[in-house]
Amino acid sequence: MLKRRDEHKAAAVVPSHNHSLLSKIGSRLGATMDRRTFLKRSGIGVGAGAVAGSLPFGMVKKAEAAAEGGSGNGKIEVKRTVCTHCSVGCATDAVVENGVWVRQNPVFDSPINMGAHCAKGAALREHGHGEYRLKYPMKLVNGKYQKITWDEALDGITKKMMALREANGPDSLFFIGSSKHNNEQSYLLRKWVSMWGTNNCDHQARICHSTTVAGVANTWGYGAMTNSYNDMQNTKCALYIGSNAAEAHPVSMMHMLHAKETGAKWIVVDPRFTRTAAKADEYVRIRSGTDVAFLFGLLHHIFKNGWEDKKYINDRVFGMDAIKKEVMENWTPEKVEEVCGVPEAQMYKVAEMMAKNRPSTLVWCMGQTQHSIGNAMVRASCIVQLALGNIGVSGGGANIFRGHDNVQGATDVGPNPDSLPGYYGVAEGSWKHWCRIWGVDYDWIKSRYAEGMSTKSGMTVSRWVDGVLENPELIGQKAGNLRGLFFWGHAPNSQTRGLDMKKAMDKLDLLVVIDPYPSATASMAAMPGDAAGLNPNREVYLLPAATQFECSGSCTASNRSLQWREKVIEPMYDSRTDHMIMTQLAEKLGFGEQFTKSMTMVKGKGGMMEPEMESVLREINKGTWTIGYTGQSPERLKLHMKNMHTFNVRTLKAEGGPCDGEYFGLPWPCYGTAEIKHPGSPNLYDTSKHVMDGGGNFRANFGVEKDGVSLLAEDGSHSKGAEITTGYPEFTADMLKMLGWWDELTDAEKKEAEGKNWKTDLSGGIQRVAMKHGCHPFGNAKARAVVWNFPDPVPKHREPIYSPRADLVAKYPTHDDKKEFWRLPTLYKSLQEKNADIGKSFPLIMTSGRLVEYEGGGEETRSNPWLAELQQDMFVEIHPKAANDRGIKHGDQVRVMTPTGAKIQVQAQVTRRVPENTVFLPFHFSGHWQGADLLAYYPEGAHPVVRGEAVNTATTYGYDSVTMMQETKTTVCQIERIA
Repeated sequence: MLKRRDEHKAAAVVPSHNHSLLSKIGSRLGATMDRRTFLKRSGIGVGAGAVAGSLPFGMVKKAEAAAEGGSGNGKIEVKRTVCTHCSVGCATDAVVENGVWVRQNPVFDSPINMGAHCAKGAALREHGHGEYRLKYPMKLVNGKYQKITWDEALDGITKKMMALREANGPDSLFFIGSSKHNNEQSYLLRKWVSMWGTNNCDHQARICHSTTVAGVANTWGYGAMTNSYNDMQNTKCALYIGSNAAEAHPVSMMHMLHAKETGAKWIVVDPRFTRTAAKADEYVRIRSGTDVAFLFGLLHHIFKNGWEDKKYINDRVFGMDAIKKEVMENWTPEKVEEVCGVPEAQMYKVAEMMAKNRPSTLVWCMGQTQHSIGNAMVRASCIVQLALGNIGVSGGGANIFRGHDNVQGATDVGPNPDSLPGYYGVAEGSWKHWCRIWGVDYDWIKSRYAEGMSTKSGMTVSRWVDGVLENPELIGQKAGNLRGLFFWGHAPNSQTRGLDMKKAMDKLDLLVVIDPYPSATASMAAMPGDAAGLNPNREVYLLPAATQFECSGSCTASNRSLQWREKVIEPMYDSRTDHMIMTQLAEKLGFGEQFTKSMTMVKGKGGMMEPEMESVLREINKGTWTIGYTGQSPERLKLHMKNMHTFNVRTLKAEGGPCDGEYFGLPWPCYGTAEIKHPGSPNLYDTSKHVMDGGGNFRANFGVEKDGVSLLAEDGSHSKGAEITTGYPEFTADMLKMLGWWDELTDAEKKEAEGKNWKTDLSGGIQRVAMKHGCHPFGNAKARAVVWNFPDPVPKHREPIYSPRADLVAKYPTHDDKKEFWRLPTLYKSLQEKNADIGKSFPLIMTSGRLVEYEGGGEETRSNPWLAELQQDMFVEIHPKAANDRGIKHGDQVRVMTPTGAKIQVQAQVTRRVPENTVFLPFHFSGHWQGADLLAYYPEGAHPVVRGEAVNTATTYGYDSVTMMQETKTTVCQIERIA
């Protein structure tokens, strides 16, 4: 670790009263403490009632007991909530006195975290009561943020929006949603943007796991983690590639460590020797960006030795012969070592470990997804698991660890530019389906859009910068350039090309930031830039949003389990809930009636109206048939939260009690209406279970044949108890009639289901009857090893656009440029060829990743004194040889330079964790800009305690050829010591 600052330096970073508080807490806790004692007292470690008198907050004081029979003041309440950081889904009990959150306890009954917390989870209370929050609406005036009223803010924003709409059309605005919104808010934002009239909306998943969603969904049907963290206890071997779970998903490690205790093998593949690698039986160091070469190298040994599951492949997989041909001809051990650097003996060893210790699971995270060929890397991982027969098997699967607490749910039902909630595409039929749910006329929705744009995918969050800066004649929308932008719970420093982003921010007409903590957007927008590029008419607003602890709602963990959060405290300061803000903006923009008509409205803060979250979830249940968000009613989710102790921690299945037979959180798909009590699906595509026990098979989503070859599963490859024992297409009303099952529908169901399919029948009758006969509503097909609708049907290794290996660029070039891709031109080969010799000037590979102390863009966690104390400096890890060649010593201040022209200043951490040619930087920092502290440009009193350079100020251009995922894990840099 980096050296700790001395006493006076620490005091300079953490405010004196908080630093003193840390000392007081330390003295109270004593010299030694076991883990359980610490967890029980974790409320003290985040400012609990025991030391409340020391806190600087006026609202925190010792609660007075209420008089008997009084109004309830002084009553102690325990509110069950879920951590708002990573995607594991750790439950927390918050203790509230007099409306003040005074302490917290991890939920020992939770089958997911079993009483465990990481540092971030132990510090949750500060997120709600934090003193560095944005406390009231503000507007940027002459370079300084000034306090304004909510009415002034809402009036000013909507007036500007309507002016831009009148002049340029609705597509002139872009809306960045949040993976921190709960499911209901995520859903409402997509609904809100749709009624504004644009598909220019997106959220964090685009730059987190969009390549996963596309790659996995196009392989076997659904774009999500197939198994669960808990199910990893059942594995015999796990291969982690591009996942540093020990820091990114700390509590998930508990489940894998349980597996290791019972003999499971553990392999970690990463360019960097991480904390996760320290626990592995086998660590494999690969060159960053070469995952396809590594994975196909494994397959070479698997096929050569006959370790593949031949029957599984024959019955359930399409196209594996083409994969085998590619692997055996083009990925010999010599070529694999040339590209990824792993010798043949180690490749053989890893392949043998995976093949001879089945079920084996494969884990990946953003180390694999954030590449210009991320979709190919993801599909290569899928293909390895299909070859070994590991999908649809307990202890196997593709365990894809997502980043934020609700990035899965926000992807499922939230603001995606190419789909409506539930992955219904933006085609006319999808619009008509959701218009029925919303109770609005399809022609009205269509009229809100520019002509022809309602069925065209919008821009992506990864490219909004180019939406502002690109030649308008090259942009595929009538509005031309983007003129307005909403950052609604999103960190700009998590995106690449920071220098270009600053230029784009300066050029906008309207910039709105809605967040509990003012993200780096606030300081970047206020920071002086190129005066010639600054729009004199630009308006910048900051709106204080309530946290997830100040509202209720559901969130979806990475394993697809939904959990219900209770409201812990009322919205603090002058903050308002996100759904209240949406409602108030809709009213002022003229579509308030349409936005709220299908929901129950209740009084929120100050007596103002907002949608009831239970009502919104029921609306999601009513329409989201595609992925099975229909069975998780509020009542069922709340019952699970109250009865966590009844669920088995290995299977997630309730053993007795009111939830008997159900899987915790009703992991989607939870098909049919809530009344039929589908138990949820713990492991996707599992044919060993009946569909009404969470079983299933691969989805028939790609037709029934390809080039004369059937895509349906072979005879006998069906889920347990299915009356159709061969492959079959997705269910429709006509199919029920052909099978003679139509009369099993009620009259009301027949009326609704006529002419519909399993995705559009609002009665749920088609799904109910199919499952009654043991069949899966979405059919029974083969998974696709070859994805013919992708640029590379068989995954290919292609060198990153910025690669220091000119020799390999010549052998494995990137894609051709694209003229219009997600509405924008996108560079590939022309840029790579221009920079073919970039390694001469920038010889070091630059990659980035997570720290256990911070989350995402880091503004919230770096504003938490308890976490800020743990990691106070932004740094770069550099190998001793690379450091010595540059005259750099451990702890020196250095300058990291990239081809963008950026020069960021950070502290050097000299370590052998990285190889000689690679450096690593964490991506959670912001608040410094190429050596300058931006403290003066934050709103007064609302700035992070710890500030540092953002690595993405310096990252380069590069985007996945399917999803526009940004390239963050493999670019190039040079480093020099600052004298």
